[in-house]
Amino acid sequence: MKGMHKSIIGLIFLLICSTTVFGQKAERKNIREGNKLYINKKFTESEIAYRKSIEVNPRSVEGAYNLGNALYQQGKFPEAAEQYQLVASQGKRLLEEKAENRERLAQVFHNLGNIGMKNKDYAKSVEAYRQSLRLNSRDDETRYNLALAQKLLQNQQQEQDKSQDDKNKDQEKDQNKDDKQEQEQQQQQDDKKENKTQQEQQQQEQMSKDNAQQMLDAFLQDEKNTQEKVKKAQAKQQQSRKTDKQW
Repeated sequence: MKGMHKSIIGLIFLLICSTTVFGQKAERKNIREGNKLYINKKFTESEIAYRKSIEVNPRSVEGAYNLGNALYQQGKFPEAAEQYQLVASQGKRLLEEKAENRERLAQVFHNLGNIGMKNKDYAKSVEAYRQSLRLNSRDDETRYNLALAQKLLQNQQQEQDKSQDDKNKDQEKDQNKDDKQEQEQQQQQDDKKENKTQQEQQQQEQMSKDNAQQMLDAFLQDEKNTQEKVKKAQAKQQQSRKTDKQW
């Protein structure tokens, strides 16, 4: 029984090894085919070949890197960035495995920087180029791109600051305009109230004058009536005296 158990284990091991070897061969075949197509600038066809290599081995770093390049050449920048990020996420392991992977990783970050430039995301570009130079300090193209990205980032920030300042000024101008309109409306209301008050005062003054005139007229009329009564009384008295003399 022990001998049979060992034979089964050995058979399983051989099958696993055969499958692994077959998978590696299929992966390498698709990558080689993709590389030929890529060199001939048949980027769509090379993308298909690289995707086949990743189907065989989803952890294929070379397949992901080359697929990223094929996507990049087609202008599929978000998809390319996704593949580059997959490679970058395994950077520590790659550096431990092979020294030449250092340059490949540098190129990954260089391409990520280029994608950031195309998207005008200069902050990401600056960080990616810096990471690339940490891995390969001799790359003059990356150094130039870093300087350009830094300058564009500075300009972008200045434009954003200016835009914010203009926005604040516009808001302040609008606020001042609103305040002015509010002040004018308040002044108009105050003027209306003042005019109304003046009209009421004038009416009251006119009424007071009218009342005074009426009182004066009444007084004068009473005085006139009184004088007439006095005159009548005096006239009657004189008439009475004349009558007495005739008698």
